[in-house]
Amino acid sequence: MKRLKPILAVLLSLVMIFGMTATAMAAEASNEELINAVQAQVEAKATVTFTNAAELARLVQVGYSYRQPNGPISITKGTLTTKSWLFTTKKDVYVVCLSGTDLAFNQSTGVWTDLLVGFEQNNCYIRNVRSAIQTAVPKGSNLVIAGHSLGGMVAQQAAADYTIKKNYNVLNTVTYGSPLISGLTREGTVRRLGDTRDIVPYLSVSTFLNVVWQAAGLNREDGGYNALQVVTAHTDSYQRAAVWGAYDVTGTKNGNAKLTLDFATTRFFRSPVVITY
Repeated sequence: MKRLKPILAVLLSLVMIFGMTATAMAAEASNEELINAVQAQVEAKATVTFTNAAELARLVQVGYSYRQPNGPISITKGTLTTKSWLFTTKKDVYVVCLSGTDLAFNQSTGVWTDLLVGFEQNNCYIRNVRSAIQTAVPKGSNLVIAGHSLGGMVAQQAAADYTIKKNYNVLNTVTYGSPLISGLTREGTVRRLGDTRDIVPYLSVSTFLNVVWQAAGLNREDGGYNALQVVTAHTDSYQRAAVWGAYDVTGTKNGNAKLTLDFATTRFFRSPVVITY
């Protein structure tokens, strides 16, 4: 195990760095337009309804520093609607979105955080997420947490965090291109989505300690990328409704849940390396 840790650490670091760079510089134009449209809705303080996981992934992408300077954590008030054969259920929720690896100045989304989270260790990002939730969300509220890459790993840490579970109800966690983290202690329903060419969903210590859950717990779809496009699959696949449109906003395939979000309530939070309370 000790010999495998350095190898896993290098792989995780390289893919996360390249993933962040590709997100910022080499995304498909159509994806850029889709993400820009969601960012415009946020900036216009519009009220919108998301019906699938790809739409939620676009909101997560708005957290990257090349899109806006206010931090990788966003919290938005909304309503989660689900339907059964007989009933329609609506719940007030706060949607917490976490972007991934990002080499921004004094932001705890870099390589060191990748390694800490990959080995399920405490880190500044999860501490900042906890602080942001405590600041913006009333105690007892329902949470839906979503994250891409590193953000998806920290989203799982948040769903397993003692303080968050004690004070809030974590209903759903949706991750995009993220490996298994904190599998035994997470609250609520967790859905991990991973493109078949994306290798990042396998880059955590769980690959060696819990390989069955790491693989079996991943919902996979083929985005049409080839073997040389692993980075593109990691950065571009999840915003595409053609690939993930059959998954609802909770990450459930052929589900019917939808989120109505009031972007007038959206707040962004920074995640500094040095935390002051």
